[in-house]
Amino acid sequence: MNVKHWPWMKVYFKVKPLLKSAETEKELANMKENYDKMKSDLETALAKKKELEEKMVVLVQEKNDLQLAVASESECLSDAEERCEGLIKSKIQLEAKLKEATERLEDEEEMNAELTAKKRKLEDECSELKKDIDDLELTLAKVEKEKHATENKVKNLTEEMASQDESIAKLTKEKKALQEAHQQTLDDLQAEEDKVNTLTKSKTKLEQQVDDLEGSLEQEKKLRMDLERAKRKLEGDLKLTQESIMDLENDKQQSDEKLKKKDFEISQHLSKIEDEQSLGAQLQKKIKELQARIEELEEEIEAERAARAKIEKQRADLSRELEEISERLEEAGGATAAQIEMNKKREAEFQKLRRDLEESTLQHEATASALRKKQADSVAELGEQIDNLQRVKQKLEKEKSEYKMEIDDLSSNMEAVAKAKANLEKMCRTLEDQMSELKTKSDENMRQLNDASAQRARLQTENGK
Repeated sequence: MNVKHWPWMKVYFKVKPLLKSAETEKELANMKENYDKMKSDLETALAKKKELEEKMVVLVQEKNDLQLAVASESECLSDAEERCEGLIKSKIQLEAKLKEATERLEDEEEMNAELTAKKRKLEDECSELKKDIDDLELTLAKVEKEKHATENKVKNLTEEMASQDESIAKLTKEKKALQEAHQQTLDDLQAEEDKVNTLTKSKTKLEQQVDDLEGSLEQEKKLRMDLERAKRKLEGDLKLTQESIMDLENDKQQSDEKLKKKDFEISQHLSKIEDEQSLGAQLQKKIKELQARIEELEEEIEAERAARAKIEKQRADLSRELEEISERLEEAGGATAAQIEMNKKREAEFQKLRRDLEESTLQHEATASALRKKQADSVAELGEQIDNLQRVKQKLEKEKSEYKMEIDDLSSNMEAVAKAKANLEKMCRTLEDQMSELKTKSDENMRQLNDASAQRARLQTENGK
């Protein structure tokens, strides 16, 4: 008898399908539970997908904002470069003005040196003038003494002439008495009369000379008073000029110190501007690097989009396969161990894809956050540098206005010195003319006094004879 025909084997063959069906139902329940779980996971993944898409939209918007910010910063940087160029041009103009002011200062120093030499020359001339005035005063004193002596002599001559008139009268009487007897006496008497006439003329001439000398003395006194006033005025002007020169020298010294200080500050500003320019070049380099990094991130985002699309496609395929498997399971009412293993493998692949998607999303978010932080730091640094450039520009403009005011003050001071110098030279020429006229008059008076002295000596000689 064959084994398969045994009764208990028949029972076994009848029970076996029932046992397999129960196991299949159990597996189907497990697969359904797994399907529900996978469906729940799929819904969660779809929700996360939607959330990721929203985040992607936000990231794209932020990327656009970053691009706009970078463009704005590029414009700001170009404006800063233009401002730097303007500052450099202003610096060149200031250096030209400084050079011009230095040349003008050197010219003014030469003028001050010439003015100092002329001042010394004028002081020497004033001392010579004082000496001439002292000599003239001595001469006037001598003339006064000689005038008094001449007046005394004229008085004596007048008395002598009076006595001679008396003698003449006596001689006339004697002449009348002795005319016929003494012809020689008459001749002597005629000679005496001639002498008397000569003395009378000399007396008149001397009186006229004395009057002229008195007038000359009055004029000389008046001229001496005018000269004293002019001398005092000139001394006051000299004192004022000396004070002005001292003030100008002090201003010049202060201007030199200020110019040295400004040169030092300008060199510092130039070094700062060079540093700012190098910093601007570095910022441009950083901006280019950021733009390159943004392009790389865009490429990574596109790659992530492609990967996500691929994952979505694979997930959709898996979903379809799961649905097909479910339908097949429902239709077949059972599943094989190979199908269960395939489902597990599909589920593992799905979980792996989901983890990869989550990791990619986290990495993208971290990269975007780091990029935003770096961009914000760059923007803040650019803003601070622009503020520094603005402050440097304002400071340079302020120093430029101060330089202009100082140059205007120096110009006005130099004009005042030039006017004072012209007035002083004019006064010196006037004083020299007055001194020349006074010297000429003094020489004329001396000549007249010498003539009067000679005539007086001649008269004395004649009277003695």
